[in-house]
Amino acid sequence: MLKERNTINKKHTNKKYLPDAELPKNLVAYNDLESVVAPADVLVMGVPSNSFREVLKDLSPYIRPWVPIVSLTKGLERGSDLRMTEIIKAELPGHPAGVLTGPNLAREIMAGQAAASVIAMDDNTIVQELQKVFNSGLFRVYTNNDVIGCELGGVLKNIIAIAVGMGIGLGAGDNTRSALITRGLAEITRLGVALGGRAETFSGLTGMGDMLATCISSQSRNHHVGLELGKGRHIDDIIKEMVMVAEGVKSAPTVIRLADKVGIEMPIAHDVHEVISGRLTAEQAFYGLLKRRVGAEIE
Repeated sequence: MLKERNTINKKHTNKKYLPDAELPKNLVAYNDLESVVAPADVLVMGVPSNSFREVLKDLSPYIRPWVPIVSLTKGLERGSDLRMTEIIKAELPGHPAGVLTGPNLAREIMAGQAAASVIAMDDNTIVQELQKVFNSGLFRVYTNNDVIGCELGGVLKNIIAIAVGMGIGLGAGDNTRSALITRGLAEITRLGVALGGRAETFSGLTGMGDMLATCISSQSRNHHVGLELGKGRHIDDIIKEMVMVAEGVKSAPTVIRLADKVGIEMPIAHDVHEVISGRLTAEQAFYGLLKRRVGAEIE
C-alpha cells in the first residue's frame, strides 16, 4: 500500500487499476482513514460491497456530524441483502446517504471522454448541492430522488452483463446480445419495482444506460467474467486472475433470494446464478433459456 501511495503522489499514476491514465496532480493518496475523513465535507465511498460496512465502522470516529456520504458501490451486502445506502443509514444515522451511479467506465472518464451519471438522494436540497460538486466539464451529472431504483439498477445490470458475456463466449451474435439486454432490462425492472424503485428509473441512465455500457464494453469486469464462462472456464480461475472485483458474481445469490422473496421471475439471472454456482455450464444455461415457454412480451 505504501508503494502504491507513493506512486500516486509522486508519479500521478496507478498502474494496477488505471495503467494508461495520468491522475490529477491535486489528487493525494493517504494510508490512514483519519487524514482523509476528518476534514471532509462530502465522503465518497468507492469500496467493494463485502468490505463496505467494515470500512464505515473504521471511519466512524473521524467523520464530522451531518457530512453526506455518497456510495459508488454497485453491489449488495451478503447475508443482510442490504443496499449500501441502507448500510450507511444503519452504521452512521444522521448522515445523508446517496449514490452516484450510471454508465461510467473509469478509463474513458480518465481519458476525458464525455459521460453522464446520476446522483440520487432523498433530500432534494442536498442532492442539488452535490450535483454542483460532481458535475464537471464533459462529466454530466443528473439528479434523482429514487435512491432504491438508482442503486438497484447498478447492482442488477451486472448479472445481465455476465449473461451477455456468456452468450458471446459461446459464439452468439448481435441478435442474441440484443435479446438478452432487452429481456434482462425487463427482469431487473420487475424486481426493482417490487423492491420499491420506480419503473422509469430503469429506462434511464442508471438502468438501461448502465446496462448497455456494462453489457457491450470489453472494459466491463462482469462482461469479462461471462465471456470467460462462455469459453468453458471455471469461475474460481477467472476471479483469481482479476485485479478488480466483479460485483455481479457476489450479488447473484442475493438477487435470486430477493426475487424469490417478492415472487418475481428472473430466468436470465437465475441461470447466471446456476452457472456461477457450478450447477450448470454456460452452454446448458444458454440453451435452457431458449427452451423456456414464450409468453407475451408485455403483460
